Amino acid sequence: MNDKKKGNKGERIYLSSPHMSDEGYEKEYVKEAFDTNWIAPIGEHVDRFEKELAAKVGSKAAAALSSGTAAIHLALKAAGVGAGDIVFCPTLTFSATANPIIYQKATPVFIDSNQETWNMCPNALEAAFLKYPHVKAVIVVHLYGLSTDMDSIMEVCRKHQVPVIEDAAESLGTYYKGKHTGTIGDFGIFSFNGNKIITTSGGGMLVSNHKEKVAKVRFWATQSRDQARHYQHSELGYNYRLSNVLAGIGRGQLKVLDKRVEKKKAIFEFYQKELGGLEGVQMMPVNGWNEPNYWLSCMTVNSISPVELMEALEKENIESRPVWKPMHLQPFFGKYDYIGTDVSERLFENGVCLPSDTKMKEEDLTRVVETIKKLW
Repeated sequence: MNDKKKGNKGERIYLSSPHMSDEGYEKEYVKEAFDTNWIAPIGEHVDRFEKELAAKVGSKAAAALSSGTAAIHLALKAAGVGAGDIVFCPTLTFSATANPIIYQKATPVFIDSNQETWNMCPNALEAAFLKYPHVKAVIVVHLYGLSTDMDSIMEVCRKHQVPVIEDAAESLGTYYKGKHTGTIGDFGIFSFNGNKIITTSGGGMLVSNHKEKVAKVRFWATQSRDQARHYQHSELGYNYRLSNVLAGIGRGQLKVLDKRVEKKKAIFEFYQKELGGLEGVQMMPVNGWNEPNYWLSCMTVNSISPVELMEALEKENIESRPVWKPMHLQPFFGKYDYIGTDVSERLFENGVCLPSDTKMKEEDLTRVVETIKKLW
């Protein structure tokens, strides 16, 4: 990404752009992949990236895949989700969380958020189980790096004996009560898309303590090729494996994950100090049990229009965006059921995601807050 893109008001300030390590770890690993000619979806970097990420988050096994979406898809398949099954899914999320449910010909039921976490509301989840007692899986999302109230969610899901898939695409490096998000449920998924806290340009990872199921995911992701001299396929397969080149980038990025979390936290705390006292402004909730990675710093505003705020930032060549539009309000997903009290809708109507790029300098942050303060 060209970070020098200029407008009338100065260099572009991005929401969250790729940030390679100053040490050049990524270049070293990519060069090794080229030097050894291992540029296909197999190779030493793929194997090591899986092991290193699993060790980092404290999971027993991992499968490196082409995207976080692919990881959710195969997690649903590994959980036994198929045609006609019901899957509970947060409504306040990106569509990549919900799309794989449709891939499996299953039926999503969307669950509202609560104000305390911005994530899946345990009370709404319990109400959903009363309406739909036969559920195949529950997907939870750790939105913007804020962990879901996993104890409450897991208590409900364990009572109903339903597997839990954690969509931790936005929360690599986030802790819930000392445990990495993505490792509390039955399956966890991470994304390494270009805007995530670390990136492989495009890629994802599935983690689980169920080693045999991760091995099965790896098999499905490699076109379900049987062990035979000829090409033989006894099951439907997918072309979902991560390339060795991209895995090399991921290994380098993983080395600087803690630095990126530290910087993201500093950005959030700057905004909180400078903007938190403005009338009608409320920063995203950080609970005592939550150690976020602060992937995006978000806030709600009630005293002015969020669109007015975003337009003012854009005039200064500063990127921002709304909070995710809930799935039950999306044209494609509107026909599916929704359980809740419209907390997610209010967050969407009032929410703004502020620039949270780890390459931002203090003068960039100052430019952002000064632009916003002029509206008050």
